[in-house]
Formats: sequence, structure tokens, C-alpha cells
Amino acid sequence: MDPASLSADELSQLIGLIYEGPLEPVPWQKSLNFIRERLRANYVTLILRSSTPDDPGLYISAGDVTTEGSVSYATYYYSLDPFVDLPPEQVVTVHEILGEAQWIASPLYQEFLAHYNVFHIMGADVRTPGGEECRLRVCRPREAEAFSENDKAFCRLLLPHLKRAMILHAHFDRSESERKLYAGAMDRLMVGTLILDENGKILQTNAPADELLQARDGLRLADNALAAVYPRDDRELQRLVKGALCGHAKPGRAVVEAMSVMRPSGKRNLGVVVRSVPMGEWSEGKRRPAVAVFVRDPDSQPQATHEVVRQMFGLTPAEAALAMELAKGLSLEEAAVALNVRTNTVRAHLRSIFSKTGVARQSELVRVLLNSVAALACKKT
Repeated sequence: MDPASLSADELSQLIGLIYEGPLEPVPWQKSLNFIRERLRANYVTLILRSSTPDDPGLYISAGDVTTEGSVSYATYYYSLDPFVDLPPEQVVTVHEILGEAQWIASPLYQEFLAHYNVFHIMGADVRTPGGEECRLRVCRPREAEAFSENDKAFCRLLLPHLKRAMILHAHFDRSESERKLYAGAMDRLMVGTLILDENGKILQTNAPADELLQARDGLRLADNALAAVYPRDDRELQRLVKGALCGHAKPGRAVVEAMSVMRPSGKRNLGVVVRSVPMGEWSEGKRRPAVAVFVRDPDSQPQATHEVVRQMFGLTPAEAALAMELAKGLSLEEAAVALNVRTNTVRAHLRSIFSKTGVARQSELVRVLLNSVAALACKKT
């Protein structure tokens, strides 16, 4: 395909699809379909990451590609593929690398690709400064024409844009991984998190916050905004949110305030921290995160697993079980009943726990357990 045959609108559309690719549910699916149609190919594939015995890589394909075919290539036939490690960012065909006779005789073609009617292959390998790599492969059946110089020129035109889009994809992927990591830590620590926009409306909540709002025990939703159940508390809460919103409008400055919220159930008050999310220097658009509200229920403690506590402090299974019961607030006698053991036995376990954790009192032990990183591997009780 001659790149000059693309209209300005078509070229703009294709380049736009490449840059939008990282935002698609299946990255670059639309742009691959566009390329497949224009190059009259039966398959167009992006391979992100090299296949290894432990990692089949990531395959994104346009065409009638079966899951079985992708898995077969990734787990076995990849090791037989001679069309790998191409010269960086150069478009070549398989016949230029091997020659037609050698290609036809290759195990990859004979045992795998012939079954899918893949004969002509054009490809390029792209690598970013950050170490990400991508293999673009365009395939045609045997009865089709071989790839021309115009076809290669068309692919060369796309490579710089694909490379930049890969850099964006890697950045988005790292940011999303970090976001999930920190969000998961907040969930495991059982800290309710609510993100409000510049109008004080809720943009996002995590699972602990959802449970607190559903219970309506101190906090509630009112017209998609956060409110306290009792009027006095609500006036204070709205004052804090308003102050944080004013702080949001001043780049680089964070406003942080806290309050206690009474609960109709009579349980201990909720602890609430309201802080602004400073607006970036280049922030634009509507419904930006403006305020973060963190809520802690003192009656709901993160509870690590027995195995994590055992490993972290070098405890025996029996000692770990006792430590977990004490962390729930039970007395030594209550823990003995819960574990169905004698009081003298739990006293002996407690002395050993003190020795291994370096504390001298039960209250210190509870503090050490609740403040340790074991809470990051907790399960909700």
C-alpha cells in the first residue's frame, strides 16, 4: 500500500487510533483492524514482551485468531520462530530474512502457520528507551501478493507513532499498578476513602467507605455528596470540605483537617480526615479530584492472617493463634476460652510471644501487631 494513497483524514484517523490504543480495553485493537483492512492482511498482531517458559507474553491480534492458536504459539512455536530479533525499527519480510525455500521448509511454517494460511509475513520490532518492546507482524495467505515496498513504507510511517504510544502505555500501566497497590493497601487497612470533585460531589469510593455509607451509622450520602447523620456534625463536615475545596484551588498547597463523627448505633465515633488534593499547574477539565476524605472505624480493625503473623514474628502456630485473639481485644482468659485451651497454657504461650516480639506487656503486643506491616496482608473479620 502506498502511504500517499491515504487521505489526510484517513492518516489522521489511523494515527489517532494508535495514540488512543493504550486506553482501549484491548490495547490497539482498533488500529490493528485498520491496518489489516488497508494492507489486505488476514492477520495483524502486536506481541508485547518476549515469550518465556513462565510468561507467554501479551498478544493482541486482528483477524480470526483463536485462543488455541495464540496459546500454541506462545507456549511452543515461539521457540521455533526464525522471524524474531529483527533489526530495530526496520520493516522487513520473512522472505528477506530466510528466503522462500528455507521459510517453506521451516518447522514453524510446516507445523503451525500453514494451518492458519499464513505465508507472507512483514514485521518490525520496536523498543523504547524504558526497555519495553513490541513486535508488529502483518500476515497474508499464500495466494495473496507478496508485501511490496509501498507496504513496507506504510508500516515505516507508523513505527514512530507506535513507539510513542508504547511509551504512553508503559506509563499508564505503571501508574495504574501503583494506584491499585496503594488502593489495596487502604482497603486492607480498612480505611474508608472518598474522592470528591470541585463541587464536593463523590467521584470515587473504596470498599470500606461503601460499607460505612450503606450502614448510615454516622455518615450518609445526600445528593451524591458526603453528609453526617447528625446536624451538628454535618455542619462541621461541610465546613471542612469547603475549606479543602478552597485549598484545592491553590496549586502546591494542601489543607488537612480532622473531626470526630457521632454514630446513632452508640459505637465509638468515626475518625474523619479531610484534605485537599492540590490542583496541578497544568490541570484542566471538569470533575477533577479536589478533596480526599479518609474515614476510620475504631471498632473495625484489620486482621492479618495467622500465617503472616507467624512468619513475621517467628511464632509457633499456637502462639500466632493466641496473638491474633489478643489483637482482637480479648483478655487472656477470654482468649483461652476462644482457643479451647487452659489458662496456664496461654500464659506460657504469652511469655514466649513476649520474648520473640521484644515486648513486656499485653498492651504493647497488641500495639506492635496492629502497627506492623502484617496488617497489609490482612483479611477482614
